[in-house]
Amino acid sequence: MSAARPHSVCRATEGRCPGMPRVALGSGLWGSGFGSQGWGMTVDAEIEVHYTTRHDEAVRLSGTLKGRLERVRVGELLGRYLPPPPARVADVGGGPGVHASWLQAAGYDVELLDPVRRHVDQATAAGIASVQGDARRLPWDNEDFDAVLLAGPMYHLPEAADRRLALREAIRVLRPGGFVAVIAINRAANLIGSALANRLLERQQVVTEILETGFSPDNERMAHTTYHTVTQLRSELVNSGLRGVTVHGLTGPGGWLTVAIDAHFRDQGLPDSLNQPDPLETALACSRLADRCPELVPASSLLFAVGQRA
Repeated sequence: MSAARPHSVCRATEGRCPGMPRVALGSGLWGSGFGSQGWGMTVDAEIEVHYTTRHDEAVRLSGTLKGRLERVRVGELLGRYLPPPPARVADVGGGPGVHASWLQAAGYDVELLDPVRRHVDQATAAGIASVQGDARRLPWDNEDFDAVLLAGPMYHLPEAADRRLALREAIRVLRPGGFVAVIAINRAANLIGSALANRLLERQQVVTEILETGFSPDNERMAHTTYHTVTQLRSELVNSGLRGVTVHGLTGPGGWLTVAIDAHFRDQGLPDSLNQPDPLETALACSRLADRCPELVPASSLLFAVGQRA
């Protein structure tokens, strides 16, 4: 493998630099039609508002217990499949660059794509090579990456046809033998999470729609969000042509401890029974134990699926 290229030279907007493996990471929050960015469709207005004025993704992954658990577990699971540095990783829908930052610090050559301008600006400020764009129309050449992470497109593209496009694009830019990793939200997550927060009765209609169809137009928690069953997620990756598809529980059963604590104790001190030992370590231990039992994958609120290009 040749030496890594400097990020100041190798950016998506400057064309492909030959001779280096590439890794792509991403999330997709896109609307239909073609926008002014030159790389594809426009970002959905509700998604733009959600991530610009209502929700700070960087804070979620560092300032909530569940976000911290998710961040550690993405690193653990992704590390099982990534080739060694300086392989190139593409973070598609990579938000403000939280995962891209630790990948780059580990020696990977990372490029990030996200539809939200705020996220691209944040990632660029963090030193990540970033471009605004659409997971369904990636700006990169064929066979340009060693790995692709799709963190958001699988749950922010409600239409199955759009998710198929995003997966096909990820496979297109992936070198033979490379891996696509995706994150999806379990269809049961709203049911269990709302019950733990004691909000199920007020959210019952939304929760019922999500359980039945995987989507609710009235979902006030996250705009334009679709939810998967384990079987559905596996089928979507297999049908895209990926081989050896494996679905992991990302946050695992231990994630529900973090959900309950965030719901009831986020702005106050924890009682001793929840403070010692560290609940993050408890959640991690639980989820790691559950990794040994595939039948426990549906007990996770977030799903992490990986498949390999032939």
